[in-house]
Amino acid sequence: MPDVERLLIVDDDSSMRMALYESLTGCGYEVEMAENGADALARFKNGRFAGVVTDMRMPKMSGMDVLKGVKRISPETPVILITAYGTVSTAVEAMKEGASEFIMKPFSLDDLEFAVKNVLAAGARPKSDDRHTDSEEEAYPGREIITQDQKIIDLLEMLKTVAGSKSSVLIEGDSGTGKELFARFVYRHSGRSRMPFVAVNCAAIPASLLESEMFGYEKGAFTGAAVKKTGKFELADGGTLLLDEISEMDIQLQAKLLRVIQESEVDRLGGKMPVPVDVRIIATTNANLLERIEQKTFRSDLYYRLNVIPVKVPPLRERGEDIFLLADHFIRKYSEVNEKEAPALSRQAKAVLHAHNWPGNVRELENIIERAVLICKNGQIEPSDLLMDAIKGQGPAHKADERQFPQLRQEIDVDGENTLQEMEKRMIFSTLDKVNWNKTKASRILGISVRTMRNKLNEYGVKDGEADD
Repeated sequence: MPDVERLLIVDDDSSMRMALYESLTGCGYEVEMAENGADALARFKNGRFAGVVTDMRMPKMSGMDVLKGVKRISPETPVILITAYGTVSTAVEAMKEGASEFIMKPFSLDDLEFAVKNVLAAGARPKSDDRHTDSEEEAYPGREIITQDQKIIDLLEMLKTVAGSKSSVLIEGDSGTGKELFARFVYRHSGRSRMPFVAVNCAAIPASLLESEMFGYEKGAFTGAAVKKTGKFELADGGTLLLDEISEMDIQLQAKLLRVIQESEVDRLGGKMPVPVDVRIIATTNANLLERIEQKTFRSDLYYRLNVIPVKVPPLRERGEDIFLLADHFIRKYSEVNEKEAPALSRQAKAVLHAHNWPGNVRELENIIERAVLICKNGQIEPSDLLMDAIKGQGPAHKADERQFPQLRQEIDVDGENTLQEMEKRMIFSTLDKVNWNKTKASRILGISVRTMRNKLNEYGVKDGEADD
């Protein structure tokens, strides 16, 4: 069974190489390092790797050469390219050569983790005749939309119909419903599928940097601009640009975005002439944009420009038929990742999953199943393995977990004086202590995003820099 957690990182800069190593090992991956392209290809020929992360600009052998070499040896192995000197032509060439992702420096560790998780999510599919499938989905393992819910199936058929247009798409849905999967579905079924797909997380990039990230800048445009930077719009030229969490974009920047969409050209910071771009915009949000408009934090003209093709992704609680289908998929996926025989869900565990309200949607289900696969015994997942009632501090499964996790029980035991917020805080700090304050690991255990973890710590008065990731 292939070890899908083993990665090869390639970078001639030792400090960057170690930063990538620490970030990815902190996410639970096994990582091997190479300091140049020749060393990387030699290691790749003699080892088994689930993916490759390589810098673009290196002496003698570039990241593009590494990409081509890897694809000659193993065409199915995903390769992620990282560069500080991206141009439209290199991005297009990289995608044509088979690159899975093209990440621009500077990038956050969250961006890197998200990219790696996406390209490695290649678990086996559930064997169900009723599940939605598509011939093109087979070429994108880990990015398929698994469903037997008629509302989702109808939505996908509609998206296939409109995918060929250039019209903007606005995807709304609760956090964890898989909005990016729907965005990539539109991209794959469009005439732009051989051109770049570039994603921008509007919530993860500070407002002061988002403008330069999106529109780029010329050398000398401001202090520290030592080289020209190509923005995301230019990198996506001819392809698709995903604006994730568009509701978090600063309202002043929204006006500039609106102009780019209307005029099909961008103005680089410090540039003399506008640069024409041909980009299809897909935006996602978990916020109610109409309410944001009333609050005067989102422009109504931008909303109507983006909302040409509206898509509302239903939450998992409205997709009851998909719960066990997805659970089976995640069981197979994480059993393969951890080289275990796939366990079965007991009748009692199915009842717990069916009764849950799923506030975290598909992402919550995936995290719960990942934990359960790791800790279950005797080839069967029981309610106590789900760790759902233990976190809530209620239900019969809680008693089983008291024996396994006595410290956890003590910290969240209800004595009549604790508020839900206080219990949540204790749970977060307890988990952080157990993993030496590695926020990425703690977030995965708790089933929340790293961004949510940081927001919670800010609420508690803990600065992000007080503990290392």
